[in-house]
Amino acid sequence: MADWNEFLTERDKQVFAAAGYGKSQGYGKNPAIIVVDVNYNFVGEEPEPILDSIKKYRNSCGDEGWTGVYYTQRLLEAAREKGVPIFYSSAPPRQVSLNVGRWAGKNSRNDEDFTDKGNDANEIVREIAPQPGDIVILKDKPSVFFGTPLASYLTELQIDTLLVTGTTTSGCVRATVVDAFSYNYKVSIVEECTFDRGQASHAINLFDMQAKYADVVSLEDAVSYIADLPDKTPEGSRA
Repeated sequence: MADWNEFLTERDKQVFAAAGYGKSQGYGKNPAIIVVDVNYNFVGEEPEPILDSIKKYRNSCGDEGWTGVYYTQRLLEAAREKGVPIFYSSAPPRQVSLNVGRWAGKNSRNDEDFTDKGNDANEIVREIAPQPGDIVILKDKPSVFFGTPLASYLTELQIDTLLVTGTTTSGCVRATVVDAFSYNYKVSIVEECTFDRGQASHAINLFDMQAKYADVVSLEDAVSYIADLPDKTPEGSRA
């Protein structure tokens, strides 16, 4: 598990422990997986050190992103064997100033998003590419819920649990997790499948979400949970 303790003061550790935060809520009975923004803009074209990768793709998480991709492959294989619904998110294939919104005010390299290269790199990486039956949500803002039909799809599928993966831990993953919490889903963040360009941001946001909004679980635990799910009936519900 992420060693977030190195980023916490002794006072912080005592406060959160004494206040009772961090209780495990467990899983529900009918999960879905959300893969947040795992496209080439966020991992680059190939595994390489992040300081090299961000020369070409300013949002890239470098090697750590690709490590997350390979772990996510295993999670998705387990999910498809059990018929667990899989949702992906990414930015629209063609960026325009209106859907970029306030993102433009916080990064000096934002103009790169409007190039053919930047637009094409919104494609979800082929190693975990969506398959027939998967749903891709195009979004403009951090949360996969904001301004999208995701909640209505989850209602139709009677989902009670979300396994969240992707990037960045401190940004779009966190925003999605907080919204899912607000909609009263049980949320688990699969640690090995989640990544960030900032090491401190990754660790401390996992700590914060584990404390208040979600369970941070290992890939092994998530795969075991999925494997133990009952098989679905022909109508699509769990037996």
